[in-house]
Amino acid sequence: MQIQYPITVQAIRSKGCNPRLYVYVPLPLAAAIGLEPGEQVQWTLIDRGTLQMKRAEAATVLPAKKPVKAPREKK
Repeated sequence: MQIQYPITVQAIRSKGCNPRLYVYVPLPLAAAIGLEPGEQVQWTLIDRGTLQMKRAEAATVLPAKKPVKAPREKK
């Protein structure tokens, strides 16, 4: 099964600095692979049309947490 997530490369232009390009990982994709904020990844150029992203360290897949409901206030 192949699911596609089209994204747009964004440029950040700061005064006096070269533009920086950013690629955002869509939340459904990040959740599917267990990608966490601050995690180190490495990009590899396969050819002009293909980039491969690899984790710097293998991630530990944890079971999904159940949402915690806030306690109701008593009146």
